[in-house]
Amino acid sequence: MSPLDLPHDVRRRLARLSIVPRRRTGLGGVGIHASRNRGTGMEFAQYRPYERGDELRSIDWKLYARSDRFFVRDAERESPLAVWIILDASASMAQADLATPGWSRFDAARRLAAAIAAVALAQGDRFGLIVEGGSAPIVVAPGSGPRHRDRLHLALAPLAAAGVADWEGARQRLGERISRDDVAIVLTDGFDEACIATIEALAASGRDLCTIRLLTADERDFPFDSGYRFTDVEGGASVIGDGPALREQYLTRFAAARAAQEARLESAGVRHTESFVDRPADEPIAALFDRRTRR
Repeated sequence: MSPLDLPHDVRRRLARLSIVPRRRTGLGGVGIHASRNRGTGMEFAQYRPYERGDELRSIDWKLYARSDRFFVRDAERESPLAVWIILDASASMAQADLATPGWSRFDAARRLAAAIAAVALAQGDRFGLIVEGGSAPIVVAPGSGPRHRDRLHLALAPLAAAGVADWEGARQRLGERISRDDVAIVLTDGFDEACIATIEALAASGRDLCTIRLLTADERDFPFDSGYRFTDVEGGASVIGDGPALREQYLTRFAAARAAQEARLESAGVRHTESFVDRPADEPIAALFDRRTRR
């Protein structure tokens, strides 16, 4: 199955989710944005059967003459919200688990990007993509509708994770494209300090930033049962060690590092969650937005 193909059970759960911007209402809570509305006076969206209460002027009489049934021309009003998917495509994102070498962190990130786009599409919002990796950045400007989803998939399909992303250079590019009315969701492993600093800077400028940290199951469980060489694919440093002997120290230090990073993001006002490559793509989206949507 392609990373961009969402399993049926995941699609079913995604249909119950919404992406909600962090906006303050008069009561101090989170306001639901003005999502795309169907009306009768703007860009044509689709036909639907006539329902009691619809205005007669919205009926397509030519279609009635051909079908002998009443249909209404729905139109769409553009949502002010754009959902930006910012994808880390640096070399560390190519890591896979020992048990599943054919499914990498980057595969999981691309599936998650497809899931975010599916939610934005369903709620009528625009969505766009920015890919930061070892090569030139890739940008798919925000758009809406199934055709735009297909364009985003075409951009995601051939990508591979490689090189070192220029997050310091990306800071200005992202700031120029992402407005304060948008929601930006960064998909990264969180291992690049420049990436986290860029997220903090964008949040400090008033942008609505969310981060999903993607980790492998091996990073979570450290199942190594013999000697291994552990290599930093971006920096080149390596260490040789015995898996069982390193496990307890690794898990303690890694948990502390993740907690420290989460505290930084929390302090910067960045919504954040963590996911693993062996978990379904709807879980981190629900963790970020579902509780606030129900409030």
